[in-house]
Amino acid sequence: MPAARILDADAAARLVRDGATIMVGGFGLVGAPLQLLAALERSGARRLTVISNNLGEPGRGLGALLRQGRIARAIGSYFTTNPDVVAAHEAGKLEVTLVPQGTMVEAIRAGGAGIPAFYTPTAAGTALADGKETREINGSLCVLEHALHADVALIRAHKADRLGNLVYQKTARNFNPVMATAAECVIAEVDEIVEAGELDPESIVTPHLFVDVVVEARR
Repeated sequence: MPAARILDADAAARLVRDGATIMVGGFGLVGAPLQLLAALERSGARRLTVISNNLGEPGRGLGALLRQGRIARAIGSYFTTNPDVVAAHEAGKLEVTLVPQGTMVEAIRAGGAGIPAFYTPTAAGTALADGKETREINGSLCVLEHALHADVALIRAHKADRLGNLVYQKTARNFNPVMATAAECVIAEVDEIVEAGELDPESIVTPHLFVDVVVEARR
């Protein structure tokens, strides 16, 4: 059974190429892979499309990449914690696609499950549905939403074993498990790496088959 590659943060960040689409876990900074993001700042990758709930905070997490002009497009649902997002968008430096949070999660799940698109009543009749296909289903107007997938997912977990099985801690779990299913390459930042067999099987949320690289966070 192959083990996940164990790399340091800088080596892992170099797997993200210019123009890549990346998913990044976290709600605010909670559950965000902050050391991977710091390494991504050092890597020089540019013209990134970021799928994430938000773009960090001013100068922190994804917010640091934004200030460096490295993010070309953001797809997410909650950008108001970072005023730099509004400023960059108004200046024409950042394309923003706003997606309702539940729709975003379902679109990522669909991407991981091989479902190309789905209908949802969320956002029907609003500006977020402009230009999208709609149809009436069981008496409700529904919007066609397309699946989301990425070249690379940068996620955060609590522990990994050397195979790449992941367990999470409380609310830091947030979007990380579903993002692990919807990217070509999954890089997990963790607090601790243990030997195979040390994790409680009932606690494993993300099986190792989804994980390509594990990075142990510096303490």
